Amino acid sequence: MRPQPINNIMDIVPYKGGESKIAGFDKVHKLSSNENPLECSPLARQAFIEEAQNLHAYPDGAHVKLREAIATRYGLDVNRIICGNGSDELFQLLGRSFIAPGDEIIQSEYGFLAYGLLAQQQGAKCISAKTKDYVTQVDAIIAAITPKTKAIFLDNPSNPTGTYISFDEVKRLHAAIPSNIILVLDAAYAEYVNNNDYSAGLELAGEFENVIMTRTFSKIHGLAALRIGWAYGARNIIDAMNRVRDPFNLNSAAIAAGVAALNDYEFVAASNAHNSKWLEILSAEFNDNGFKAIPSVTNFIMVEFDSENTANRFDEHLKSYGIIARKIGSYKLSQNIRISIGTDEANQLLIKAMKEFK
Repeated sequence: MRPQPINNIMDIVPYKGGESKIAGFDKVHKLSSNENPLECSPLARQAFIEEAQNLHAYPDGAHVKLREAIATRYGLDVNRIICGNGSDELFQLLGRSFIAPGDEIIQSEYGFLAYGLLAQQQGAKCISAKTKDYVTQVDAIIAAITPKTKAIFLDNPSNPTGTYISFDEVKRLHAAIPSNIILVLDAAYAEYVNNNDYSAGLELAGEFENVIMTRTFSKIHGLAALRIGWAYGARNIIDAMNRVRDPFNLNSAAIAAGVAALNDYEFVAASNAHNSKWLEILSAEFNDNGFKAIPSVTNFIMVEFDSENTANRFDEHLKSYGIIARKIGSYKLSQNIRISIGTDEANQLLIKAMKEFK
């Protein structure tokens, strides 16, 4: 008899990233993974290159310089910050620390796929609370709470919908949940939100023992290849996660580039300005050309079509222009396509393609 994996493991459908190649095209415009079209900070790139002189040495397992840079940037207690190999690893650490077989977690109806995968890996159940017009509904999440609930995962803004809820709504959700349930605020796209009623949730994470906020360097900092995530929360949560964390889960180049990226305010501002400009233009172009663009505050737009067939045709149409978008049937949104904000060239080509779609 061959070795058998743990129950539930073979039921897991591995996460699949966005496509990156189109047959017959040497150059493609990849608008499928919400990457930064301005690439990354030149300061971060230089720090990465310089760190190549130290490849013989183990990285700092405590990520002291990176945690100190984050603490300085946001005015936080450095001892309540944990860094991980992307936000995904932080979710995994949280799961290994607090979620057991038979437990339940709650997400919004179109919550990030990583939450459901985490539940499966832990032998837990993932409950999805219904949305309205693709927007998270706090009352639906509250109604889904049971004695088995151990954590609520709130991606705000939401991927793949691009929508968000106000900080007042986040606070209302927190006030309604029992103190033994962890509220996980996934703020991967926080830097793109310019609305005054939004907050990533640092205030809640700093005040309460059952809140943790996660962030990433993959989006506005443009360091997706280096896999850097961080979280801020109650000492008891961070302490537990550190106890199950791999001792060297971030490499030295990632740490150095992350510190440099945090200090490049000009690059972050330029990335936000580019995104704000094209988010408005592309949303209007989609709507003016007979498409339905879901209002977004992120670096992508989700477009709703009248049928799965139309969505598939539009996806193939974009590929004929060398553009790769993201089909999101894995979210049970087969009539929708998610399209990242790209370079000026890519965005202009996208407008041309949408105008010529029949």
